[in-house]
Amino acid sequence: MLKPVQTKSIRAAGGTFAIVASKYNSRFVDAMLRAAKAEILRAGGKVQIVRVPGAYEIPVVAAKLAANSKLKTKNSKLSAIICLGVILRGATTHAQHIGEAVSNALVQIQIQHEVPVIHEVLLLENEQQAVERCLDKKHNRGTEAAQTALEMARVMAAL
Repeated sequence: MLKPVQTKSIRAAGGTFAIVASKYNSRFVDAMLRAAKAEILRAGGKVQIVRVPGAYEIPVVAAKLAANSKLKTKNSKLSAIICLGVILRGATTHAQHIGEAVSNALVQIQIQHEVPVIHEVLLLENEQQAVERCLDKKHNRGTEAAQTALEMARVMAAL
């Protein structure tokens, strides 16, 4: 059962956040992107948006952003990278392979570069699940991803 995204009182966090979003299944991804961007801006953060063709292309861009972030000064480093995409299952196992490859790559990027990578590349069974998770304001995973990014930025800054 889907839990509604909690409205959180976010104190001005500042920070710079990158959002890497797939163009594929744009109806759903665009809604998550708008919600994530609004949440970061509401918290006083800055947002850099990079669009890629599909979910499979997200990790290489996230890795480049994370690597570049290590080279920057403390004040210009990325606080977190949010990855947004929607993969809908079809008649073959292709979607499963894409989902697993993306998940494995994103976890490695955040460990290697010590930059939080928020994984909201959703592998869904059908369009109805995408509607519920991306287009419904009570369950928008873009908002949830941004809230997680803000919280991880606070955690990492405190270490």
